[in-house]
Order: sequence, then structure tokens, then C-alpha cells
Amino acid sequence: MEALQNWFDNLSMSEILAFTWQIVGALLIFIIGRWIAKAIIRLMSKAMKKKEVDELIISFLTNILYVILLLCVVLIAIGYLGIAVTPLIAILGGAALAVGLALQSSLSNFASGLMLVGFRPFTTGNFVEAGGVSGTVKSVGIFQTKLTTPDNRHVIVPNSAITSQAITNYSAFDTRRIDLVIGVHYDDDLKVARQTIEQVLEAHEKVLQDPEPSILVLELADSSVNFAVRPWVNAVDYWDTRSDLLEQLKVELEKAGCSIPYPQRDVHVFKESDD
Repeated sequence: MEALQNWFDNLSMSEILAFTWQIVGALLIFIIGRWIAKAIIRLMSKAMKKKEVDELIISFLTNILYVILLLCVVLIAIGYLGIAVTPLIAILGGAALAVGLALQSSLSNFASGLMLVGFRPFTTGNFVEAGGVSGTVKSVGIFQTKLTTPDNRHVIVPNSAITSQAITNYSAFDTRRIDLVIGVHYDDDLKVARQTIEQVLEAHEKVLQDPEPSILVLELADSSVNFAVRPWVNAVDYWDTRSDLLEQLKVELEKAGCSIPYPQRDVHVFKESDD
């Protein structure tokens, strides 16, 4: 601090004013440059959207481009202050190598981000199970992927955690199959139960007839005869339709004289004779 004070005291008024203008100019370059970088990103995003480029790719590429543009703006501002940029770039390169070795996990996340964008196992708006989290994909960044869970929690998952595990994309296809197991009592008429289930599926407006629903006897369980009921629905209607069918099947089966059994155990008590 004393050396800096001595250097500042030895400056003339004109040199102080010139240095002050350099600082102001560098700040203006940074502010205007950042604004231009954001404008370029917006134009690039609009152009890619017009070309119907996937939202996932748009988000990833614009993030990378903005970082590069902002770095260029910072270097230009530093150069305006009279600081040699070339040696600084060399120093930054060496520092980047050292930081890269220290932050191998971040580089792994970056490489994983490239894989997600390149192979596109999912895109923005898909409901997925990835990295141990289930949610709707909001964006894929340079290092992290942002998801929103069904209960409206914002979850940020490292890209490497996603690519290192299995990815389940529930939105990959337009239709999904609902797998239900419906049990009836052993004393019930299986033909009546099957017809009732068929009528419920045919009457539901969201159940698709192509592919045709399947109704199979799945197993003879301990307390019930279990039917595998497998209708197809549009993916967006999956949860609502599943809930509706469970309710309607119980109500209609009971109306038809069938019962929905639950596990129970008969206990027989034998009294020993006094003889």
C-alpha cells in the first residue's frame, strides 16, 4: 500500500486525469460490451428458434457463447487500461490448466453436458427420471441440469450424475400404458369381473382403443384372483386416467357383485377334551 501511495503521489494531475478516464473508459467498455453480448445471445436464440432448433441445444449453446463473449469484453477492457493482454492470456491459460486439474469434476460435468446436448436423451419440457431425481426438464447448462419436481421444487443436478446413471424419459412417446392389478374374490364370477372391467375401459373417454387394452388373469394370489389391466392413454393423460380407472373399477365391480378382497387370515381354535 505504501508503494502504491508513493506511485500515486508522483503522478501529475494530467496523468491522474488520464488514468481516471482510462478506468471510466474500461468500465464503459465492460458495460456496453456486456449489453452487446446479451443482445447477440438474444438474436442467436431467436434465429435458432425460427429454425426450430431444439430448446435444449439453444440453452446450452447460448450459455457457452455468452461466457466466451463476456471473456472477450473483459480482455478488451483490460487492454484499454494499458495492460498487456498477450502475457495475461498466457497466464490465464496456465491458470486454467491448473484449475482444470483441480476441478476435474467440473470438466466431467462439462463433458457430460456436451453428451446430453449431442445425444439428446431428453429435451426441455420432458418429464424424466435422471440423476436420482424425477421432474420436468427446464434447461441444460454447461455444468448442471435444472429440473422442476411435480411438487414444484427446483432441483439442480450435476450433468455427470445424469450421464452416469440410467435415464428414464416418460415423455419420449405420445402414448403410455397404464399397468393396473385388480383383484377379485375367489368366489366371484370371473366372466362377470372381466366384462365389468371391459365396460369401464370402453366407457372412459381417455382410454385409447388403438392399441387395444388388454385384460389378463395375472395370478392366483393368496387372497384374490388378480387381473392385469393394461389400457393405453395419451402421455399427458396418464396420472388423471389412472386415478379415474382405479376409482371406477372399484365402484363398478362392487355394483356387479364382485368384491375387492384384502389379506385376511382364518384362525381356528380347537378345544381339547378333558378326557
